[in-house]
Amino acid sequence: MALLEIRNLSVEFETVTGRFRAVDGIDLSVEKGEVLAIVGESGSGKSVGMLAVMGILPASAHVTADRMMFDGRDLQNLTSAQRREIVGRDMAMIFQEPGASLNPCFTVGFQIMEVLRIHMKLGRSARRKRAIELLEAVGIRDAADRLSSFPHQMSGGQAQRVMIAMAIACNPKLLIADEPTTALDVTIQKQILDLLMKMQADQGMGLIMITHDMGVVAETADRVIVQYKGRKMEEADVLSLFENPQNRYTQALLSALPENATGDRLPTVADFMAEEAM
Repeated sequence: MALLEIRNLSVEFETVTGRFRAVDGIDLSVEKGEVLAIVGESGSGKSVGMLAVMGILPASAHVTADRMMFDGRDLQNLTSAQRREIVGRDMAMIFQEPGASLNPCFTVGFQIMEVLRIHMKLGRSARRKRAIELLEAVGIRDAADRLSSFPHQMSGGQAQRVMIAMAIACNPKLLIADEPTTALDVTIQKQILDLLMKMQADQGMGLIMITHDMGVVAETADRVIVQYKGRKMEEADVLSLFENPQNRYTQALLSALPENATGDRLPTVADFMAEEAM
């Protein structure tokens, strides 16, 4: 049985001109210990689909699915309280921008310990000890002293590590990483990816990596889903996808990589899609 199984997931939003479908009939599954990459351009519905799975879209979103199972439980039939027990404990998410996701009014120590208080029911001293262990695990030096730091007192890489510490605090069965290296320099990007992959391997958790970076896909994924305009274009194991992409859009993504450039101008995805339409 898959850890996560989604069938025919759609997400619509009300707009001034009517309903806009951001996710259109997506199927996906993740096994325990597997790394699934969801790749596509900005606006392809990657993040929205996973926010729907987490149950944290705004009330204005209209979410439907034929099947939405996590670890043997039907997510669509859970009460709000039951859903909150799962989200943050068994299923966690690392968001794109730690600066926007961490609360600027509270220390990072408080924010990590709050997760432990709610989901693990740990006492004060146990929460502090675990928070220090988590910061050390994600590579933050002087962890005990950093508990009292506010988000704005940390670099982008440090703040992202705090987000990872919060996400793995309860040893989740499934971790969703939404563009975890956005806006970080190349050196920090590699450190964050290496950290995520080590933790995924050590804990045997399922990992969904949301990205538009095909290099990240090649480095991390076992299996890949390619999305375009809310729809799944292709799904394959990572080696097959890179060696023999079947869908025209996937071919366009790969052909637009710098290492595949020919001539004086790097082709774009739009170039290939325009050729397809002709």
